[in-house]
Amino acid sequence: MKHYNIPIFISHFGCPHTCVFCNQVKINGRETDVTCSDIKKKIEEHLEILPKNSEKEVAFFGGTFTGIDKRIQEEYLATVKPYIDSGFVDGIRLSTRPDYINEKILDLLLKYGVTTIELGVQSMDDEVLSQSERGYKSDIVEAASTLIKSYGFKLGIQVMPGLPGSTNQTDYKTAEKIVKIKPDMVRIYPTLVINNTKLEKMYYDKEYNPMDLEEAVDRVLPIMVLFELNNINIIRVGLQPSDDLCEEGVIKAGPFHPAFKETIETEIYGRFLRSLNLETLDIVTHEKNISKIVGMKKKNRLYFGEKMNIKNDNNLSLEKVVINKVEYTRKEILNKILESGIL
Repeated sequence: MKHYNIPIFISHFGCPHTCVFCNQVKINGRETDVTCSDIKKKIEEHLEILPKNSEKEVAFFGGTFTGIDKRIQEEYLATVKPYIDSGFVDGIRLSTRPDYINEKILDLLLKYGVTTIELGVQSMDDEVLSQSERGYKSDIVEAASTLIKSYGFKLGIQVMPGLPGSTNQTDYKTAEKIVKIKPDMVRIYPTLVINNTKLEKMYYDKEYNPMDLEEAVDRVLPIMVLFELNNINIIRVGLQPSDDLCEEGVIKAGPFHPAFKETIETEIYGRFLRSLNLETLDIVTHEKNISKIVGMKKKNRLYFGEKMNIKNDNNLSLEKVVINKVEYTRKEILNKILESGIL
């Protein structure tokens, strides 16, 4: 069944910190606080257009939901609860910080029908967390994740490769530690320099060197491969190219790309095909895989030229590609990349 979020952005409301990378107003697209009337209106608007036979969660994104005053949390949750009780909505999703999770908080969320909790983890390296002014250490992430899962909530984790003090190695080790936590889903947001943030000042003072697009692809690709091989659902790679982010002067530096995940998929198939070292590439695949194999701006086709011949066969599983009559599964492709050291 297809899943849909009904997004409610609560701005910076509730967050006890201003991390070096954060200008929350620009990231979530809303500057004012949210009223219960706003929430009702948003739900009603989405229920009119979303398919009836689908899974729907009201999603509180943006701020630190569990850092909001308890009275306001309950007002927000109580506004959604009747839609859950009537079957129009299946649950509530919210995002928060790892250090704003405890049993009392989870008891309240469970009472009102919260189904998914996403933690803005960003890194599992304590030095990176310190330089990013996150205000907690990685052991807090592990404790919060364990507690959330013990209550039966679905757990999401958000990571930010490229933070101050990070390297390819620290970001990959972060991914390895997250795999051990076993979240249900992850979001990967390569670090961007947003205006009116401390990171912007660090960038102009030459205290922070952001990744360019090529560096970000090289860093995120093995993280994506690791998560996918461990059956962790990757629900987003790269920030959503919203109107406010695309305004001139908002993104000062960093690897922003409106189709960042597709850029990485281009590299996955390009590197795999090059590793085979074949004279010709007669490829048969499902039509939905062709764009990934051809690549963004036809990068892989241009590289291989006449050596590459692609035919579609929609009887093939999306998880399979046939190359010169040899069948490869998606997992075999990803494992090949890992084993051959071509990350």
